Amino acid sequence: GNMRVAMPSTSAQYFHLLRSQPMVNPKRPLIVVTPKSMLRAQFSRSPIDELEAGSFAHVLDDPEVADVASVRRIVLCSGKIAHEAAHRRQEIAATDPAAAAAVAIVRVEQLYPWPISQLSPLFDRYAQAEEVVWLQEEPENMGAWSFVHARLHAVLSARLSLRHVSRSESASPAIGSAALHQLEQADLLQRAIG
Repeated sequence: GNMRVAMPSTSAQYFHLLRSQPMVNPKRPLIVVTPKSMLRAQFSRSPIDELEAGSFAHVLDDPEVADVASVRRIVLCSGKIAHEAAHRRQEIAATDPAAAAAVAIVRVEQLYPWPISQLSPLFDRYAQAEEVVWLQEEPENMGAWSFVHARLHAVLSARLSLRHVSRSESASPAIGSAALHQLEQADLLQRAIG
């Protein structure tokens, strides 16, 4: 795999990813995996100062975590589903703030090369966490799970269990019905976030 695979979740991340690509050494092709729906989506917009300064982050920690000691579950995800997971957590916070505070949503912005040097410190930072969940909206036999699970097992300490949340295995990447898609999406978020 002499390539680079990224799933930027904000416009600033996309900008800095493209800006960083000429500097990558050794030179390798860049594959950007993002849905068209994020092009004009409000949730993926970035303020001007994030475009003017900074650089591409391989991993984005959860900016909403107020108390790292309250986190019991670290949800790892990429792309659009990360925004949906954050929205689901906000809904939970309205009625159960403690349950919402127990979940950290960490965005893996680059899948390959696997950013273990950025992930490992986060696993240590959330010292009270008990589980890591890989969340993806693709079916189990598609998406990144088959790639990431061995890499996560190799570095997770004994205190952290690992599970994944995805759609059931399928021959098709999409169900073909908007209504059923929304029901499945709600089920994914329920199983990952609560």
